[in-house]
Amino acid sequence: MSLCLTRDELTELARTPRKAGQVAFLRQNGIRHYLDAHGWPVVTRVAVEGERDQVQSVKTWKSNKAA
Repeated sequence: MSLCLTRDELTELARTPRKAGQVAFLRQNGIRHYLDAHGWPVVTRVAVEGERDQVQSVKTWKSNKAA
């Protein structure tokens, strides 16, 4: 599995083969991306799928009021 989405995967995600349409879709949906030297959007898998091994710690509430 590669680090970035393929062009076919990006086309399927954005539902358009046009790079301008893909960029507009990514911006409207807040998906982090960058443009390569040819103007095509590049999206990392983490930006779409999230991190799999991410452990969310549960923070306990602690009063900051002096007793």
